[in-house]
Amino acid sequence: MPEASAHSDDPHYVTRSGWLRAAVLGANDGIVSVSSLLVGVAAADPSKNVVMVAGIAGLAAGAMSMAAGEYVSVSSQADVERADIAREKEALENHPADELEELAEIYRERGLSNETAHQVAVELTQKDALAAHVRDELGLSDVNSANPIQAALASGATFSVAAAIPVLAAFIAPERQIIPFVLVATVFTLAALGALGAKAGTAPVLRATVRVVFWGILAMAVTYGIGWLFGVSLA
Repeated sequence: MPEASAHSDDPHYVTRSGWLRAAVLGANDGIVSVSSLLVGVAAADPSKNVVMVAGIAGLAAGAMSMAAGEYVSVSSQADVERADIAREKEALENHPADELEELAEIYRERGLSNETAHQVAVELTQKDALAAHVRDELGLSDVNSANPIQAALASGATFSVAAAIPVLAAFIAPERQIIPFVLVATVFTLAALGALGAKAGTAPVLRATVRVVFWGILAMAVTYGIGWLFGVSLA
């Protein structure tokens, strides 16, 4: 039986937080890291073959790294959640009265009277004691619980798509114009990414866009400087 909702046609945006975080992180890392790599390599050696090999290698390695990193990190979070749930289950079996009082105290701290808090704790315990403690004591729910596969797929896929844009810009650019082509493509992509992420999470668009573009440009400036430094012959 589906859960009742006062606005079923307008769901809460917090339900997007899990995949949205991983997707935005993957896309941002893809565009920034690969663009920075291309700019740094082009500053040291503007040969198109060298730049393209570096860009494709960075895309492939970065996508796998992001997906694996998200999976491992979110899996670790899931392990912690499962361990806490197991502890709650054991405590409910061994100390049910203490756990009932703990649940009632949580509701008292939220503003319920002593009598109401106790009654709510009793009724929720009778229905599903473990679910009540997982939700109200541990703060876990289906919305914010860890999902390693979802995070890995979202991060790896968005990294690949975003990273492909500066690689394509470098491919179509004349050999001596790789850096400006990549810079323009990256700035426009970062602006679009910031705006889309803000829209998806209903955040202020301008602030999110400026934040994403600023850090992307800073990263490219640093790698350009490193590439230029090591590409200059001092002999």
